Amino acid sequence: MSVWDSIVGQKPVTDQLCAIAAGDPKAIAQSWLICGPPGSGRSNVARAFAAALESPDHGLNDEPTKVTRQVLAGTHPDVTSLATDKVTIGIAEVRELIGVSEQMPGTAPWRIIIIEDVDRMLERTTNVLLKEIEEPAEHTIWLLCAPSAQDVLPTIRSRTRIVNLAVPSDRAVANFLMNTVNPSLPDEKRFNEHVAARAARLAEGHIGVARLYATDERVMSDRDELVVGVLNLARASDAVLLAGRLIDNAKGQADDDVNRQAAAAEAEFRRVNGLGEKDRIPTSLRGAYNQIAKKDELKRRATRRSRDVLDRALNSVASIYRDVAVLQNNAEDSVGLVNLENRTAITELSVRLTREGAVRRLDDIATARRRLAGNGNPLLLFEALFCALIPR
Repeated sequence: MSVWDSIVGQKPVTDQLCAIAAGDPKAIAQSWLICGPPGSGRSNVARAFAAALESPDHGLNDEPTKVTRQVLAGTHPDVTSLATDKVTIGIAEVRELIGVSEQMPGTAPWRIIIIEDVDRMLERTTNVLLKEIEEPAEHTIWLLCAPSAQDVLPTIRSRTRIVNLAVPSDRAVANFLMNTVNPSLPDEKRFNEHVAARAARLAEGHIGVARLYATDERVMSDRDELVVGVLNLARASDAVLLAGRLIDNAKGQADDDVNRQAAAAEAEFRRVNGLGEKDRIPTSLRGAYNQIAKKDELKRRATRRSRDVLDRALNSVASIYRDVAVLQNNAEDSVGLVNLENRTAITELSVRLTREGAVRRLDDIATARRRLAGNGNPLLLFEALFCALIPR
């Protein structure tokens, strides 16, 4: 399988980048901006492009080279990635990257720097990066990722070659789940084509969310409960109860996820250091081990994961009113419904609401998203939102 086969629903883009990677090195742009909506795979495209640029076979062979495997695993010494789970990317992090970018590559043709979510930079941080993007070191390529070109300052935009990704189709995402995700799971965790198709439809083109829906029954059932709860809103008390359940479910999902990651990190630490599952941690390794299990760090990660779950919940709620608008405009045959399992209730809601009412509720959801991003109180935020969604 070539490096490009792991990219979902982006064949025109991958064909273009494949040809560029295999072409004249002197003709390759050194600053790129890869744009696509959340879940479209922009970071994966950046890594695949980096692998194709660095590998002698340009990522085309069915059997990946050592270089390709290293780049995709994040262990190649000449490819550096910056991702963050913070609200913004800091100046210190960018300055460190700039220092790395000015070094000659050690083993590969290029020194490649990947920055995920470059839109999370404040203007003063972007200004630090600007000169390097405008005049990169001779052997350096910058691959920046953002939701859209409009999310990046014009000074950066104008100095990069822009690649725009499409939203992957439901069919492409379902095929990815069946052909790539399913074979990697233990037999008891594998899913069927119906689950893959439903997960792809509900994820609305977000590959990571589709994988989550297909592989985690709790996440899928929490979504189902949320959609039914929104469709049954009739009183303020319903809104308060639904908001409370949503916050509890988000915390539960986040804690499960963080605990799984912590357990995996501990297991890897023990493996690397030749320790059994129940062996005591030697005093000489205690400091390094404690870094894995820092309570403050785990709490921060759980809070971040909880916000991610709530943001995903807003997408699910928005899909209800998207479906309402589709039915009100007789567009089901052309664009389909997301929440097919709830078609009867959504049809009834589309009759009860005016078109203006459906649009107003989508605006209310967008407002809630901005407040959540601004660290608003999640419980109060969702109580207010669900009250606003009650049909009048």
